[in-house]
Amino acid sequence: MERLFTIMRKELFHIWRDPRTMAMLLLLPGLLLVLLGYGVNFDREHTPMVIADLSKTDASRRYIENFTASDDFDITYDALSEDEILSLIDDDQVDAGLLIPESFGRKVAAGETVQVQFYINGATDPGDVQAIRLKLSSISQVAAQNILVEQLQRTPQGALIQMPVDALEKTLYNPDSDSKLFMIPGLIPIILQIQALILSALAIVKEREQGTMEQLIVTPIKSWELMLGKIIPYLLVSILNLFALLWLGDLLFGVGVAGSFWQLIGLSVVFIIGSLGMGVLISNISQTQMQAIYLAIFLVLIPAIILTGLMYPRDDMPWFTYIYSELLPVTHFLEITRGIMLRGVSAASVWASTLPLIGLSLVYFVASVLAFRKRIV
Repeated sequence: MERLFTIMRKELFHIWRDPRTMAMLLLLPGLLLVLLGYGVNFDREHTPMVIADLSKTDASRRYIENFTASDDFDITYDALSEDEILSLIDDDQVDAGLLIPESFGRKVAAGETVQVQFYINGATDPGDVQAIRLKLSSISQVAAQNILVEQLQRTPQGALIQMPVDALEKTLYNPDSDSKLFMIPGLIPIILQIQALILSALAIVKEREQGTMEQLIVTPIKSWELMLGKIIPYLLVSILNLFALLWLGDLLFGVGVAGSFWQLIGLSVVFIIGSLGMGVLISNISQTQMQAIYLAIFLVLIPAIILTGLMYPRDDMPWFTYIYSELLPVTHFLEITRGIMLRGVSAASVWASTLPLIGLSLVYFVASVLAFRKRIV
């Protein structure tokens, strides 16, 4: 037992003498709990919705008010046509759409049945799609019942009464709510992120632990050249893995690339460079491989799985969790892969994700170069 306590005391002193490791051990778990505790929300509220009210009557406005009476939906756009609704869903601006025909007010006043059309973005989580379906159906039924009550109050007794509104639903991109169509385009960025980050996070710190950093410092090589030299081999490996993942996704799960294949490859390279830059940056600020792996897992990898929209929607996240997820390149690349692979859109259509991805990748690479430069000065 005395030998056991001796080893324990030695390890405790080692942790105590290394304030950086001690701070990570004590602070990062609490930080992660706060981020994930507030960020994961199973209650889907404030779903963005677009409505095209072609009737523009009091009856249609009263029908629409039922969808704004609670926090379930936010009417973020007013469209003028069905094509505009589909375009907004294509661009991932909304998750639901409602088309009210021009004859809505006239048919309701005449006691006839009028059809309205709901559109649902099936490229989101199948659980969320099912929840949106149920909410749209329930609210539409309540609205139709309210209209029916008004008709009964002014209709002579014995007259034929029929349900005033017939709501039709159309789920786009994934009508069968196949979970593979949702998960495979999301898993590819996560797998690439894990590989690129872990490999590059050990790149510099491994040289430091092996005692070869001094040899690199005295060589006539610039900081950015050293960073590229560290990153390019891992970049090539990651690109090969990207092709393998896309091929396996199509072969085993039937999830192909509906949009431009080469646009997806080009943006994937940008994402991989950003992920490698993050890893090298972590490696630069770490003293040991344990510190590098600890930082990579707690600051990037776990949030990348939980906070980026892979499994849980980001719309209802508090502002600090949302901002943290925005700083992760995988958040934006995940939107791009699902847009190109599942919805078949172009890179220009997902510019709200493309521009941040390019910007973050550049920032993390430059930061890794500057961090290394500070070490050799």
